[in-house]
Amino acid sequence: MDSEDDMHDANDVESDEDFYSEEMAMETDDDDGDDYGGDFGEGDYAFLENDSDLSDENLLRRQLQNYVILSEADISQRQENDILRVSTVLSISRGSASILLRHHNWSVTAVDDAWFADEEKVRKAFGLLEKTTPIPNVRELTCGICFETCPHDRMDAAACGHPFCDACWKGYISTSINDGPGCLMLRCPDPSCGAAVGQEMINKHADSEDRQKYCRYLLRSYVEDNRKTKWCPAPGCDYAVEFDIGSGSYDVTCNCSYGLCWNCTEEAHRPVNCTTVAKWILKNSAESENMNWILANSKPCPKCKRPIEKNHGCMHMTCTPPCKFEFCWLCLGAWSNHGERTGGFYACNRYETAKQEGAYDEAERRREMAKNSLERYTHYYERWATNQQSRQKALADLHQMQTVQLDKLSEKQRQPESQLKFIREAWLQIVECRRVLKWTYAYGYYLLEHEHAKRQFFEYLQGEAESGLERLHQCAEKELQVYLNEEGPSKEFNEFRTKLAGLTSVTKNYFENLVKALENGLEDVDSKGDCSNAAGAGSRSSGGGCGKGRGRRGKGAASRSSAQNQSQND
Repeated sequence: MDSEDDMHDANDVESDEDFYSEEMAMETDDDDGDDYGGDFGEGDYAFLENDSDLSDENLLRRQLQNYVILSEADISQRQENDILRVSTVLSISRGSASILLRHHNWSVTAVDDAWFADEEKVRKAFGLLEKTTPIPNVRELTCGICFETCPHDRMDAAACGHPFCDACWKGYISTSINDGPGCLMLRCPDPSCGAAVGQEMINKHADSEDRQKYCRYLLRSYVEDNRKTKWCPAPGCDYAVEFDIGSGSYDVTCNCSYGLCWNCTEEAHRPVNCTTVAKWILKNSAESENMNWILANSKPCPKCKRPIEKNHGCMHMTCTPPCKFEFCWLCLGAWSNHGERTGGFYACNRYETAKQEGAYDEAERRREMAKNSLERYTHYYERWATNQQSRQKALADLHQMQTVQLDKLSEKQRQPESQLKFIREAWLQIVECRRVLKWTYAYGYYLLEHEHAKRQFFEYLQGEAESGLERLHQCAEKELQVYLNEEGPSKEFNEFRTKLAGLTSVTKNYFENLVKALENGLEDVDSKGDCSNAAGAGSRSSGGGCGKGRGRRGKGAASRSSAQNQSQND
């Protein structure tokens, strides 16, 4: 199980891992204007790309974003441009320029600095000879690998001039390429020589399949060796992300519709930091919760020590073969010593007597702690998973609305689709709020139990945000259906427009307050458990103060019975 420190250290949010900060708002691809409400990645909604109504908005986002999505063609073109630039400036061959760039992680600046600082040192380090040594001009030469005598026209050499036959060159290059990306650093086969073997030799001696592999390795190295680029981790995706490091939010939306965090390459998780996300994902996949369940719901057989679960029936237990030991579930004593005199099949006065004397206090305490820990984790995990499912459903509903229902509604209500943008905006808000709300449960799990004021403030803001989101989701999902089923225009449709737009705005404000509070580490709560003026103002804009959320924190707050002793057992 996680230690107490492991469980709670996610709350020590590092200042350099800002999320949803106002400074970042204008720099991110996701943000629309100065507020949180437009924080939607284009890639999640690939089916909206041709929406002419939002062409200006999409153009603005592309201008403000702090990353660029690169296709393989884009990567290849950038790589070619860098090679050509280095080749031109340093007056060297393209093959030599490519070798230098690979060794300097594809940084043109680093290559230039190193070259002009000490050209001779660079040439020596990377096997770039200043002068090419030709093969001796004789009729026949001996290959340095197979030691066969071959005609001059069947021999070849790198810049160093060490001759090898074409067959040995082909085998040497093919073996290196099939061994992996190390072929990009190929040197002369002569053990005493460090001359580099460039792409010209590869193209000359490798077959088409090996040439394709080499080019693939070269292309991938441009991304994997470059500190500013990473591959999108989505299965089957060939896009890469070039990120402006230090420019703001880490959230990235790939053209394949996958949202990721560029810093940790996990799913996009703002406003929760990468440390908390890593711990939460590890906890979801670790065996610690299995052990918690075993400890909370089973007891070891007194003879063979295998854990046994009692899910119904009397206290008479029989271990599974080959043990077959019969014992009392309560006191774990042999059943042969039990009977009517000890309380029969459904009680054990020996256990009760020993319990009163404190014999089982430690075991019961550990079992109770494990049970509370498991219940608390289950509480947060179920809500985390439920919001993820709701987000996926909302994305599907958004797609359905955009591709089918919007046209139908426009026809029935006799309004152009440009006037129905408020419906699309509502669904976009729902999708994004579901993502944020999902990760607030991971945040809440690691929030320190003894910081009651912060927990109360967090649960209030989470409850207000979730309550507003549920009202918005209900309106967009259920009430819209009424107008889709009508035969003609409805007089109440304008009232519906006002209501849905209002709920969208209010929900946006709720989530702005929640995100800002998590961004600041809930520091708006002072030592007395009251909200500061800033926090109070933020809460009032959401329709409430810093109380308990008027009963709306049910989903956001863990049950107090299941939260006891968590700092000791999780």
